[in-house]
Amino acid sequence: MDRDTVERAFGAALYAHDDTGLDTGASLLAADPARWPDIGREVLRRGEGFVRQAWERGWQPADVARLVRRDLDDRHVRLVADLIAAEGRRYARLPPRWSGQLGELDAEVWWGNDGEYANALARRESADRFSLATALLELLRLLIRLPSIEPVGPVPGDPLHVPPPAHDEPRMLTRIRALLAKAEATEYPEEAEALSGKAQELMARHSIDEAVLAAARGGTKDAPGACRIGVDAPYEEAKAVLLDAVASANRCRAVWNSAFGFSTVVGFVGDLDAVELLYTSLLVQGTTAMTRAEAGQRAGGRKRTKTFRQSFLLAYATRVGQRLAAVTEHVTEEASGSLVPVLAAREVAVADRAERMFPRTTTTRLRGATDRDGWTHGTAAANNAQMPPKTPHPRLHPPA
Repeated sequence: MDRDTVERAFGAALYAHDDTGLDTGASLLAADPARWPDIGREVLRRGEGFVRQAWERGWQPADVARLVRRDLDDRHVRLVADLIAAEGRRYARLPPRWSGQLGELDAEVWWGNDGEYANALARRESADRFSLATALLELLRLLIRLPSIEPVGPVPGDPLHVPPPAHDEPRMLTRIRALLAKAEATEYPEEAEALSGKAQELMARHSIDEAVLAAARGGTKDAPGACRIGVDAPYEEAKAVLLDAVASANRCRAVWNSAFGFSTVVGFVGDLDAVELLYTSLLVQGTTAMTRAEAGQRAGGRKRTKTFRQSFLLAYATRVGQRLAAVTEHVTEEASGSLVPVLAAREVAVADRAERMFPRTTTTRLRGATDRDGWTHGTAAANNAQMPPKTPHPRLHPPA
């Protein structure tokens, strides 16, 4: 009986072309308080299936949560985290990036057995049954309408072998994250410079070491992978430019999907990690500098404007890209001997993977940077942003 009720509610609310069926579906689900726990159990079961279909269509937890946050609200984000946690119970092991994404979402089964979910949900949300039923139907409607997108890695339960990370990678990434967090938090520029410089030096060395180790074992176990990085509004065009610059500097390719608010970055695993860390750090530095510049503008009698912020971030991204390109050129010039063809071969492999994943891409015309002050301040902030130091690395000169 409860399954029949859920089926009628879904038929009314999920497959209509407008919102007229939402009230009908929510009313069916919420009508009988005695049956609410069983209704909740069945909706949870069906929701797990919709989440699983999203994974099969190429989506990952962070992608889904980002879209839910953009198109719905915080309650829906909590609900989708519940569905993701419930679906995740099926797997003994998750791919590493999935585990991290579930951790960021706080996606865990907190409600005991599934028969307790509906009432526990009402207590957590401090909401009535009709409001919760409406929110669940809105979320499920979004999930079933997700299109297929290019997959970027294994899904839970995928039998394909997932190469383990390098033995020192977790410790290295933990150290880099800690250094960047301190650099972003400190109020002292000299301390930030020292911390950021050390973190970025570790990134550069780690990338070179990975290339050398891959060459030493014949490269048979290494191939480019991909990940998605959120590019959120506002000023997403400037942020996409910044991410593209960081990706290019780390021998990766970035393809921006403006409709879904992310870029897909293609590259080798260690380089993908470096891109995500460096992009996040530079974006934090740029946003902080923009806030300070705006405060100075307001102190001078000027109001905050969108054109100032857009121009600032676009200038920041453009100048950061130039600086990163210069660093990459310097490092390439330092390379000699057998490492030159190794790096070249990895760049070719990345380009080939990106072209196979995205055979049809288009260019986007950026909105103009029309605020002179914003452009000037953004360029200055980029000049002050911490970049990988131009220091030679011992592995750049491998022995004959």
